[in-house]
Amino acid sequence: MMNIHGPSLGIGAGITVISILAAFLAMNTLVLPDQPLVLVEQPKPTSTQSPQPVQQPTQSSGSQIIQVSLDDDPVKGNPDATVTIVEFSDFQCPFCKRFQETTLPLIQKNYIDTGKVKFVYRDFPIQSLHPNGAVPAALASECADEQGMFWEYHDKLFKNQKNWERLGTEDVVNELKAYAEEFGLNTNQFNECFNSGKYLEEVNNDLQDGASYGVTGTPGFFIGNEEIGYIKISGAQPYSVFQNVLDQMLAS
Repeated sequence: MMNIHGPSLGIGAGITVISILAAFLAMNTLVLPDQPLVLVEQPKPTSTQSPQPVQQPTQSSGSQIIQVSLDDDPVKGNPDATVTIVEFSDFQCPFCKRFQETTLPLIQKNYIDTGKVKFVYRDFPIQSLHPNGAVPAALASECADEQGMFWEYHDKLFKNQKNWERLGTEDVVNELKAYAEEFGLNTNQFNECFNSGKYLEEVNNDLQDGASYGVTGTPGFFIGNEEIGYIKISGAQPYSVFQNVLDQMLAS
């Protein structure tokens, strides 16, 4: 049995139905699906409980084996790799950014580029923490994926996170559209996709799946495959934690 550390991130187990910001809707004519967006909310502290942050840099993981769907989300690496890493992430989360910049490059070099592991990105935008940009960024990345530029757009969002994370929603929207233009995407197609909220149901599905798998904050990871199941790792863990799990998975 793999020895991986204890619980993570503290957004809480409660799931609340909430809508996208009215301001965002007004500015972008976003069309909500029949079922409103489901988000995992931070629990209310009791008199004996101190408030807990919902995103932390290095928290625990559990050794319980579960089944995880890859959905039809973007894949990096050999599609036939025997081991898969599924990440549930928020483009506005600082610890997700840390993982992208410090740990993922090593995983990519040693496991993804060598064909041993594939990496799947799934959305888990925490709107209660990031009301101005988490959901818009997730929708924009889906629209970039529609034109075959997901990973480039993904990297841009994390690299420039400090540039857009504190902007008002309208300015975030303009920034997201500017990135599409910068990459040479068909801007008419991108803007129509984004303004219509075309992939809101897809983002909502990722959120619901993540919550059902026990994701309580970002980043959250699952490592394994369909045959043996997946092990959960929570938080921006150091490379050594992923290395240990991956090597054991690949040797099994």
